[in-house]
Formats: sequence, structure tokens, C-alpha cells
Amino acid sequence: MDREQLERNQIPVYFIAVAIAAAAGLLAPGTARPLELLVTPAIAVLMYAMFLQIPFLDLRAGLGNRRFMAALLLANFVLVPLLVWAGTRGLAEHPALLAGALLVLLTPCIDYVVVFTHIGKGESRLTLAATPVLLLLQLALLPLYLALMLGGANEVEIQLAPFFEAFVLLIALPLLLAVMTSAGARRSTLVARWNDAWAWLPVPAMALVLVAVIGSQVGVVASRLGELLPVLPVYVGFAVLAPLLGLLAARLLRLPVGEARAVTFSAATRNSLVVLPLALALPEPVRALAAAAVICQTLVELVSELVYVRVVPRVIKG
Repeated sequence: MDREQLERNQIPVYFIAVAIAAAAGLLAPGTARPLELLVTPAIAVLMYAMFLQIPFLDLRAGLGNRRFMAALLLANFVLVPLLVWAGTRGLAEHPALLAGALLVLLTPCIDYVVVFTHIGKGESRLTLAATPVLLLLQLALLPLYLALMLGGANEVEIQLAPFFEAFVLLIALPLLLAVMTSAGARRSTLVARWNDAWAWLPVPAMALVLVAVIGSQVGVVASRLGELLPVLPVYVGFAVLAPLLGLLAARLLRLPVGEARAVTFSAATRNSLVVLPLALALPEPVRALAAAAVICQTLVELVSELVYVRVVPRVIKG
């Protein structure tokens, strides 16, 4: 299998990874703790592999598309937060579920959204180029959104240290290394070969992250399924309405077809894999259930994406 074939078949690869992880987590509970320890380094490797795919030399051109960036930011940091605030009001009596839902629904995806946008015939290169901006803004705004939307959930104490640690380990360090690698590849044949070798790794790295995340948390999800039921309608409602908000933002900014599809996918796809370490850093009384709520959203979203890749190109036509 060459790299192109691997990328074309990445969706089945991801679902196989989820199935293997779920089986391991349910049938061999002892694997949960080792897999949980693997989550952060696996995500860091994924981020480095993804950042290496960003055309840094073309980044200015991508970010210079002001209408696309405006629509992307409007959808993800204005319209979607309003939807999340309205949709999670029914979780006020379930602080752990509320914290988990807010963590995952307020953060736009920066990894496999590029894959689904490409499959859905959207401008995936623009989405990839916008990744650093999306990451920086969501980490800057997430504490503010949480402070406003958690309300009287006194059981949930949000600490800034995990956010800073996540930013450094999962974003700043992989991004810096990727920029240095890309720059070195222009001057060194050895570094260029290293860079080319890593071009194979986004799909395996994503599969590894899915195995670590799902395998470490699926046991908790299964054992506390009854407690998770209140959050499921929230996720289903988000899956239905968020793409419409992305389309609205694209229409307001009069984007062409490919860019409109990209904004729609971005609005609908959330950053569950990266925010899981933040959920696991919450205080002990709410940590496990909040993390399980994050994983539930991942499972709902993976199914939703299979619908999006068929529906979005039909709705947003050239």
C-alpha cells in the first residue's frame, strides 16, 4: 500500500482502530491505565505529524483569505458557542456532564477535520493552514467560555495549569519542531528524508490516538452509560445544527463552494482528542464522568461525519 492508498482508506482504518480499542478496553480492563498514559504523547506525535503537512511557506496566502478566515472564526467562536450555551442549559444539574460537553463542543477540531473536509470535497488545504489560528484562539477563549457557561457548577474547579501544559506539550512544542523541520528540509537532504518519512504518519498516528483515547475510556463509558444519557441529545442536536451554522457563516461571507464546505465541516467537527487530557485534569469527583462525556461525543461525531461527507457536497453545490 502506498501513501495515497493509505490516505484514501483512512476512514476504514480509523473505524478499525476504534473497534480494536473498544474491544481491548472492554475485554481487558487492565489496558486502560497504560493506554491513558499514552494519550498525551500520542497526541503530541499526531500534532507534529499534522503540523509537518502544513505548507508554512503558503501559510500567509492561506491566512490572507480574509473572507474564509472571517467565516471560520465567526462559525467557531461566535455562532457555535451560542449554540453550545443554549444546548447545554439542560445539563446544569449534571456538572460533570456539563463540564465535559463544554470542553469538547467549544473547541474546533484541528486534526481529522482536514481528512473529512477533503473527502467532502472542501478546501482542506485552507483548513490545514488555519489550524494554528484555531488552536491558539480556542485555548485563549476556552477558559473564558467555561467561566461564563459553567455558572453555578461549584463542583467543577477549572485550573489554568492543565491548559498551559496542554498548550506547551500538544501545540507549541510540536508546532515549533515542525517549523524547524520544514526549514531544515530546505537545506539538508537528511532532514528532507525525515520530513518525507513523516508524511506517512498522520493516518497511523491518528489511529494510535484513537486506540489510546477510546481504549482508556470506553470502560468508564460502558459502566456509566446510564449517567451519560442526558448528554446524548445534546450531542445529537449539535451534530444536526452546527453544520447549518457553518453554512450560515459561509453564506454571510459569500464564500465559494469549496470554502463553504470547509467552514461547514469545521463548525461541525470538535477537538475531542486534544481536550481529553484537560477533562482528565479536572477535580476527582467529576473527572471520570467528564472524560466519558468527551468520549461519547467522539463516538457520535464519527458516525455523523459519515453522513456529512455525503450530504454536504449535495447541499453546497457548485
